[in-house]
Amino acid sequence: MQTQVTKTVREIALESTTAPAVLEALGIDYCCGGHLPFEEACKKSGKSPETVIAQLAQAVRESAARNDKSSDWKSKPLTELIGHINATHHVFVRNECPRLMALADKVATKHGPNKPELKRVHAVFSALAQELSVHLMKEEQILFPYVERLEEASLQQEAAPPSCCFGTVENPIRMMMFEHDNAGEALRELRRLTSDYTVPADGCMSYRALFEGLAAFEADLHQHIHLENNILFPRAVELAHAAD
Repeated sequence: MQTQVTKTVREIALESTTAPAVLEALGIDYCCGGHLPFEEACKKSGKSPETVIAQLAQAVRESAARNDKSSDWKSKPLTELIGHINATHHVFVRNECPRLMALADKVATKHGPNKPELKRVHAVFSALAQELSVHLMKEEQILFPYVERLEEASLQQEAAPPSCCFGTVENPIRMMMFEHDNAGEALRELRRLTSDYTVPADGCMSYRALFEGLAAFEADLHQHIHLENNILFPRAVELAHAAD
């Protein structure tokens, strides 16, 4: 038990393919807050470390019983992981942002006079959507292609390829992680403004659709950031260092 408690959240999240979903359900930040000691993260979320560890173990047992074949991205080629991030999480963000923006505008217009926090929800999500649009573009056009070339060079036992404009790969990774932190702050603000996405008794169907959509968006972005911060980026840095 003591060994588990003294690990970071990132280390716990990487121990099994089921761990991120358990941590997500318990409200424990395993992506942007992955550097925190596990015990500290549990306390911040009002959860007992012992209870969390028991639920993590239970999820592993249930996954084994189902013969779950979820991908373990810690060992997959980085090119495959990048393809998964682009095809799954980047597509999700691009599809959901316009839909949720329209819903947020509609709900704020209709219910905003009585619930002024909805105007703030609209503003926060609008800013987040704009920032993510640029963020995804930088990853797809600059960072990810370089990481793929870095992995190919490693497989061919060649020197690391020169970058176009950023020096070492750690520079754009540092910026991406900073932007991830900003996105995490926006998600926390949205959850606070919506009282954990609780739909009021008089909430219409659009109100409910917005809050359910925002909750799903948060869960997907947490998984998205986890794959990058905790797996893709550290492995890319290791490749770069090995090529030095």
